[in-house]
Amino acid sequence: MRILGIDPGLQKTGWGIIESEGHRLSYVASGLIKTTASKTLPERVRQIDDGMCEVLARFIPDQAAIEETFMNNNPASALKLGVARGVAMVVPARHDLVVGEYPANLVKKSVVGAGKAGKDQVGMMIRVLLPTCGEIGEDEADALAVAICHAHHAHSSVLMGGKMIGAAR
Repeated sequence: MRILGIDPGLQKTGWGIIESEGHRLSYVASGLIKTTASKTLPERVRQIDDGMCEVLARFIPDQAAIEETFMNNNPASALKLGVARGVAMVVPARHDLVVGEYPANLVKKSVVGAGKAGKDQVGMMIRVLLPTCGEIGEDEADALAVAICHAHHAHSSVLMGGKMIGAAR
């Protein structure tokens, strides 16, 4: 199964693609969708939409997963993150993909083993689990971690014959 992991953000949306066969994971690709700060919010949202469409067309994932929004102290920032997250989530949904949603602490626990792990720990474990990913930034590592979390939960769900946690269609 080919999985697209998404780490949403208005300035940078990280994405990562992995292949999952049973317990075997392999790196396919990762990158960033960067928006232009001088553009309006609708123009930036369109940049995210266009970038996500390109990723889906190029790598043709079977499923997608996105990190849930964490609580932010700045309401304006939280709203903008929510807009970016919504766009990043609707593109795979529009392509009829299952989209899993996972809280950050579950993503970290799935990759590092601790829900309060730092970004440096997540990045290090991504390089251990997916050695062919090379040098990647935090947003790409977070997106790959989301994809790995989804792979673990999808695999467990298949074994148990149930519906995936956090999956929506």
